[in-house]
Amino acid sequence: MPNYRIIVDLSDRQLYLLDGDIVVNAYPVGIGKMLTRTPTGEFRIINKQENPGGPFGVLWMGLSKPHYGIHGTNEPASIGKVVSHGCIRMYNNDVLALSALVPVGTRVTIRN
Repeated sequence: MPNYRIIVDLSDRQLYLLDGDIVVNAYPVGIGKMLTRTPTGEFRIINKQENPGGPFGVLWMGLSKPHYGIHGTNEPASIGKVVSHGCIRMYNNDVLALSALVPVGTRVTIRN
């Protein structure tokens, strides 16, 4: 049984999926801009919602910090950039693949 956890590295704008201490996959992400930075720290995925509408693409995974999440996007050109209101944006295909692997309760570490 995999022991998945997520590390979001803001400096290289990548989300890493780990099984234990081994990186299983890496995904490019868009992160919060200067006035609405992505928070750093230890969080957990607390819910998932398919097709949340608006700018959130095909899937929303809410974090234990209210109003923040990992989600798809309706603006794929924003991936890899500093553009969001603090959330972690992923390509829609990537967020679907990630969500299929990680259950609610998965630990998410966000670091600079």
